[in-house]
Amino acid sequence: MVTTEQGGPTSVPRLGVEEEFLVVDAAHRGVVPEAATVVDRARPALGPRVDGEITKLQVETRTDPCRSLDVLHAQLVDGRAAIQSAARSAGLRVLASGSPVLGRAVPPPVTEGPRQDRGTATFRGLHDELAICALHVHVEQPDRDRAVLIGNHLRPHLPALLTLTANSPYWSERDTGYASWRTITWGRWPVAGPPPYLTSAKQYDDHVDALLEAGALVDHGTVFWDLRLSTRHPTIEVRVADVPLTAPESAAFAALVRALTVVAGEAVDRGDEGPRPAPELMRLAYWRAARDGMGGQGIDVATGRPLPAATLAERLVERARPALDEAGDRERVEGWLAGLAHGGDGATRQRDARASRGRLTDVVDTIARHTAPEREERTSE
Repeated sequence: MVTTEQGGPTSVPRLGVEEEFLVVDAAHRGVVPEAATVVDRARPALGPRVDGEITKLQVETRTDPCRSLDVLHAQLVDGRAAIQSAARSAGLRVLASGSPVLGRAVPPPVTEGPRQDRGTATFRGLHDELAICALHVHVEQPDRDRAVLIGNHLRPHLPALLTLTANSPYWSERDTGYASWRTITWGRWPVAGPPPYLTSAKQYDDHVDALLEAGALVDHGTVFWDLRLSTRHPTIEVRVADVPLTAPESAAFAALVRALTVVAGEAVDRGDEGPRPAPELMRLAYWRAARDGMGGQGIDVATGRPLPAATLAERLVERARPALDEAGDRERVEGWLAGLAHGGDGATRQRDARASRGRLTDVVDTIARHTAPEREERTSE
């Protein structure tokens, strides 16, 4: 099989990942508005692969487009190590958590700029809970019409994909009882959640234009659906996930998303129009996934019936298996799933960190170690 310089089969689409992180003070462990400090100090190592976010509490890293999952994983590890090293040099830490554990996060200090000002004027109080961190996976798909049709096949999988990455149980120094509180917070936005079922790129664009005219968007880049066409790249972008605790988890999740996208593309090419689950069942499935994560029940969106979240996850991997085998990613994804079954999702591991002494500072320290373990040392108390 012919391979590229990145070591992957040429029939496998390239993919890229964006990860968002919170910045905390190393001493008191609360979130602090020092993202610019971390970005400036990490820039020599990462260049354009590191940037700020909508609030001053967040840093974002991104990978290059990669065909090989090994290359993608290496870039994720390097990105996390670089921002953690930069943070440590300033008495800070970065955390791979979907929500802040300690510190004042409401309202967060918003990054200055005319676009951000328009966002505040448009969304108002919704900006008060923007200190949340996600994982975005881009899969190469230059044909926009085909990408929209692929999206119809991916939509029903979004709740189960969320379940796999649930990693935001804490908010305002309390346990919310949810595995992904980020999802509940994000669901208030007028352009969040799954996109509608659409049949062409023109219909997609017309829908976005209507949202813009109605005042629900700041610009075309603020379509925050959990599945969208990228405005900057020839990709389909899956945005449903909390940022995972570890780089290997992010890489495995990206591999699963790519494989599901490939399988969906093959279905589109066969003329399969894809399922149309009822909106109320999708909403129910999102809520249950956000509440329970991998530790409870999910919802089969085809029937509305509850099933163990692990069963729904196994179905995803089974569906993706041919494409995982083609890319050589099956062992990594199945190993990740086995790890979730043994150690729990990110939310479970955050709660486990608190269980022994009841201290939220232990949660923060644990997240920091998982974020970039090769360069992180435990903070003294």
